[in-house]
Amino acid sequence: MATELLEEIVYSSIKSIVEQYSKELSEQMRLRTEEMKFDNHDHYLIYEVLGIPYDEGDKIDYYQNMGRFLYKYAGSFLEEATICCFKWAFPNAKPKEKIPNTLGQKPKTFEIDLLVNGKAHEIKWRDATTDGDHITKEHTRVKVIQSHGYVPIRIMFYYPNREQAIRIQDTLKTLYEGVGGIYYSGDDAWDYVKNETGFDLKAMLMRIVEESKNGSN
Repeated sequence: MATELLEEIVYSSIKSIVEQYSKELSEQMRLRTEEMKFDNHDHYLIYEVLGIPYDEGDKIDYYQNMGRFLYKYAGSFLEEATICCFKWAFPNAKPKEKIPNTLGQKPKTFEIDLLVNGKAHEIKWRDATTDGDHITKEHTRVKVIQSHGYVPIRIMFYYPNREQAIRIQDTLKTLYEGVGGIYYSGDDAWDYVKNETGFDLKAMLMRIVEESKNGSN
């Protein structure tokens, strides 16, 4: 099969995933907007006490709800799109592989987003967590992965902006490197997917955006 043809097949697959997630996100937002028409707004009193006008408080609540859906779908979409590239490049790739916890009882298992040729990938679109417990949980997870003979790989496409969240990610990077794993973020994450699979996922997504702006099918 010609490389260009294969790229177009993968691109079509990614585009189908985009259409699916876009449709589901739009529907979830529509349903939540309808629900919010019947919400109780008594708490807006506190917003106003703190200097936030009623109308502004209403907008804040609306966009907070919409943002939750957007962040959830953005992460799930980019994870699935990444897995799609790997599955076309490596037919033996195993998404959502569960492994027993060898270091404790809780949780009983850990889920690997994508297992490919001994590499256990954790795929994040943008992790802005500031929870210190996140480090402890991740430390246990990567140690369990290592105990199963896999190399832990973290792919995070967008680095957080806030100082505390950045410190958490810096600690996780050190953690991965300490167990022989690798942490890719930002451009390095996009390059890793491209170099491993041969498919330029970022370029495909940019192409989808441009075609959408131009009204192409």
